[in-house]
Amino acid sequence: MTGGNLLTDHPALYEARFPDPERLAARWTEDRLRRHGAGPRVLDIGCGTGRDAAHLHRAGRTVTGADLSEAMLSHARAHHPGPRYVRADLRGFDLGTFDAVVCLDSSLLYCHTNDQLDGFLGSCRRALAPGGLLVAELRNGAYFLGRTDLLDRPAVDTFTWRGTTYRSRTTLTVDRTAQLLRRTRVWTADDGSPPLPQNSAWRLLFPQELRHFLAAYGFEVLELHDGPGPRTEPPWRAGDPPGTTTDGDRLHLVARPHLR
Repeated sequence: MTGGNLLTDHPALYEARFPDPERLAARWTEDRLRRHGAGPRVLDIGCGTGRDAAHLHRAGRTVTGADLSEAMLSHARAHHPGPRYVRADLRGFDLGTFDAVVCLDSSLLYCHTNDQLDGFLGSCRRALAPGGLLVAELRNGAYFLGRTDLLDRPAVDTFTWRGTTYRSRTTLTVDRTAQLLRRTRVWTADDGSPPLPQNSAWRLLFPQELRHFLAAYGFEVLELHDGPGPRTEPPWRAGDPPGTTTDGDRLHLVARPHLR
C-alpha cells in the first residue's frame, strides 16, 4: 500500500470499498432538484470518483464535477464520462453560474474553520443563478450530544479487492475545542505491505448553527432534516417525503438564495 490516503489515492479501491450500485445519493439529489424546480446546470463540488455527477448527467442535467484530488478526477473522466470535470477547492471556488450546487457525503465538513465555511457559502452564493438551489448531505454534529455509540470502540472492517484483503481499524474522537470529529484509521493488507495510518477530520456543525451561517449569506432553508436520506437507516426511497427532525446521524439540506 502506498499513498497519503489509501482510498482517495486509489479511486477504484474507493468504489470497491463503498459500492453504490443503486446510486442512492444521486437519485436522492435528483429528487430534491426536481421537487424544488432546479434548472439543468449543476455543480457537484467534492465530486470524488464522479459516480453521482455522471448519474445526474444521465438524468438530463449539464453537470460540472469539481474535486481537489487529481486521482479522483482522472478516474471520473475515464470511468464516469459525461460531466465536465475540473480541479477546485470547495473552500473557495469560481467555476461559473449554476442552477444548483450539490455537496454530498459530508464534503462540506472539510471546511474546518468559520473562515473556510464563509469561503464555501460565499462561493455558492456567487455561483447560484436566481432561484438556484444548494443541496447538501452531511454528518449531524447534534447527534454526538450525549451519544457515544460511534466513539466507544474502534470499528473494524475487512473487504477483498483484486485478490488482496484489506482491513481497516477506525477510531473516532471528538475534539470539542476545534469542534471537529477526528478520525484515525490504520489500513493493513495481506500483501505484505506495511500498515498505513491516516488521519482526517470533519467539522461538527449543529442544525441551528448551520441555519445561522446560511441566513448570513442570504439563504432561505427549504429543507433541513435527518432523513430519510441516501445514508440513513432505513435509506431513502423514491416518493419518501422529507423528515421533520434533526436528531439523527445525518443532515439533509436544501436552501435557496433570497432574491436580491
